[in-house]
Amino acid sequence: MAGEPQADCLFCKIVAGEVPATIVRETETTVAFRDINPQAPTHVLVIPKVHYPDAAALAAAEPQVLADILRESREVAAEDKVEDRGYRVVFNTGAGAGQTVFHAHLHVLGGRGLQWPPG
Repeated sequence: MAGEPQADCLFCKIVAGEVPATIVRETETTVAFRDINPQAPTHVLVIPKVHYPDAAALAAAEPQVLADILRESREVAAEDKVEDRGYRVVFNTGAGAGQTVFHAHLHVLGGRGLQWPPG
């Protein structure tokens, strides 16, 4: 069922505390943790505690939770001291866009130059 934890989802397991992660922030609706394969000095994933396969599904079902994720991305950037220098937020939606874990998540990237267009 949409929104419910999925037994085979890595991020649902992180939310449940079954898989360790370096958690940097947690709210009632979100968890933020360091990426295990960082692409920048700051590379934090912000995820909803509810399970939706991607950002589009989350936006359609629970737009307030999507807003919570975006708000937390700013807090992560501020805590990592990249807010003033600039940071990037990225949602990969679908395998063709590079999504590998099908639980909605936002990447917060910063601490180095981020070129445009992304590669």
